[in-house]
Amino acid sequence: MANILIVEDEQAMQDIIADYMGKGGHTCVTAGDGIDALMLLKNTPMDLMILDVMMPHLDGFSVCRLAREMGNMPIIMVTARGGEEDKLRGYDYGADDYVTKPFSPRVLLAKVNALLRRASPACAGAITAGKITLQPGARKVWLDGREITLTHKEYELLAFFMANPGQVFSREQLLNRIWGYDFEGTTRTVDTHIKTLRQKLGEEGQHIVTLIRSGYKFEVAE
Repeated sequence: MANILIVEDEQAMQDIIADYMGKGGHTCVTAGDGIDALMLLKNTPMDLMILDVMMPHLDGFSVCRLAREMGNMPIIMVTARGGEEDKLRGYDYGADDYVTKPFSPRVLLAKVNALLRRASPACAGAITAGKITLQPGARKVWLDGREITLTHKEYELLAFFMANPGQVFSREQLLNRIWGYDFEGTTRTVDTHIKTLRQKLGEEGQHIVTLIRSGYKFEVAE
């Protein structure tokens, strides 16, 4: 179904993850450190990456940041470091989900399948607001005619906002809609992603309006 890159330096854990992904119908490519992972990403198209944080040579946070410069594939970080600040750091660098060891391989597979479904929207019609053009079928975004690179979650937020202009959504609603009900983080994740999304949109970021004590809405001028 999908090509998945598993980046994990512990061979036993690498084998367990690959086995469950294979049972789910996916093809797996493995890397034992961050440098090998980046080399694979440069030469082999991947649909999703499962990324350990603590690795030799190059840590997972650095790999996540560099991988984001290459494309928008979903990234799930897997680590024993379950603190809130570590999770927020991972999301800041572009991770789409965060799984803390020990974890259920079945739950990891479910998260993988959910992210892959969200990464394959059926609608192909372009949506335009101001100088922003979003093409769901290709998962591409243009700003004043120039293509920009968004993380998977930044894209999901923008697509959701543009499909529902003028509607107010609380942080909890956005968290459930974009990250899913089983997400382990906090609403600060929403604020962090919207901040980086606004930065990438430049002046067009003003379409995303913050409503004190209410949440956010996407406002389009009449």
